[in-house]
Amino acid sequence: MPYLFPPTTPAVAIKGRPDLFPVHRIYCVGRNYADHVREMGADPKSEPPVFFAKPADAVVPNHARIPYPSRTSNFHHEIELVVAIGKGGRNIAAAQALDHVFGYAVGNDLTRRDLQADAKDHGRPWDTSKGFDRSAVISAITPAAQSGHLRGGRIWLQVNGQMRQQADLSELIWSVPEIIAELSTFFELQPGDLIYTGTPAGVGPLKKGDRIEGGIDSLDELTTTIE
Repeated sequence: MPYLFPPTTPAVAIKGRPDLFPVHRIYCVGRNYADHVREMGADPKSEPPVFFAKPADAVVPNHARIPYPSRTSNFHHEIELVVAIGKGGRNIAAAQALDHVFGYAVGNDLTRRDLQADAKDHGRPWDTSKGFDRSAVISAITPAAQSGHLRGGRIWLQVNGQMRQQADLSELIWSVPEIIAELSTFFELQPGDLIYTGTPAGVGPLKKGDRIEGGIDSLDELTTTIE
């Protein structure tokens, strides 16, 4: 049966390979660095991981130029480690979770902070603040066979050459295996899933013309311009 519209599959580059990583879903973890939790006015270990989602076609490749989004006057950056799932499953034990990881990337979870604050105040979903077009910036995925499994390493972001965010992956409240294990109790993970694992302290506003650079040790640097 022919499609009314030709189907498209969002995809991410893979470092050192000609093939692409097709994106199934994008999951995100909120409040996963203690300093960031405190700057947002909460207690770091007071509750389990907070999960939300972005549409698969929100992915934006490295070196892109992104239009300043509509309906916001407080548009923020959030640098994050991204985990690419290569083997699916449900109720995955933390001890086996890394067997499901294909690789890692650097991500920027772009956020309409004013809309998020309003949603929190009124107990509403975060979709308009987190799941908008071009809100999931990502570098090429480095296969775990090349990078190893990342348990530590510097994570940083600067805007126009000024350092905004800087931490170490070892400071994650919920580790990558714990995130995968918990998330797989809510959803059956599939090959092609991306997990944005949370951002450290220092999130802040962006404006037109800003150049954003960020990185994680052993992964490609991520560069984006807001226009």
